[in-house]
Amino acid sequence: MKPAAATTALAGRLGHEFARIELLSRALTHGSASAPGRADNQRLEFLGDRVLGLVMAEALLAADACATEGQIAPRFNALVRRETCAAIAREIDLGAALRLGRSEATTGGRRKQALLADAMEAVIAAVYLDAGLEAARAMILRLWGERIAHVESDARDAKTALQEWAQARGAPPPLYAETGRSGPDHQPLFTIEVRLATGESDAATAASKRAAEQAAAAALLARLTGEP
Repeated sequence: MKPAAATTALAGRLGHEFARIELLSRALTHGSASAPGRADNQRLEFLGDRVLGLVMAEALLAADACATEGQIAPRFNALVRRETCAAIAREIDLGAALRLGRSEATTGGRRKQALLADAMEAVIAAVYLDAGLEAARAMILRLWGERIAHVESDARDAKTALQEWAQARGAPPPLYAETGRSGPDHQPLFTIEVRLATGESDAATAASKRAAEQAAAAALLARLTGEP
């Protein structure tokens, strides 16, 4: 599909009719495809991150009037983190509309988490600049949908929970170490081991170091506490 057609198709999946479709085109342009007269999406990504944060903060406060800041913060982080933005991008097939340089396109750039997350935030900014905050809010709430309602189950930070478990027993914080890497250069898998000073350890493999750390911490914590 030609770039213009892919951009128009994505606009339909976003549910927003652009008055200035060039904003969406820019939001989909990775740095590897930028050229004189064709800016990349970095500035839009910066703005979109702030718009997403505002909308999610408002949504969480409205959803639970009794929640404390300490309760809301992990929910907020779960909704705006890069993994979530990339997952939303995959659901709307944003990658098919990305404008990439030849190198990025041939090394799986349309599937890379970082590129998808950045582009998703840039798309939010494009909608905001095209039609204002209400339009951006409507799109965000529609795309994030059930994630907002069920965020509590996604908000538990396993690394923090494991550290608190260790500290409660007078032990130093857990240590994390990369013990392996596999897969192609453009789509590596990382194996991370977490170890306590008392010797207990566990490991996990994921597409990012952060995800592998969280998975390893969750596995070790589950074994230590006997909880799923």
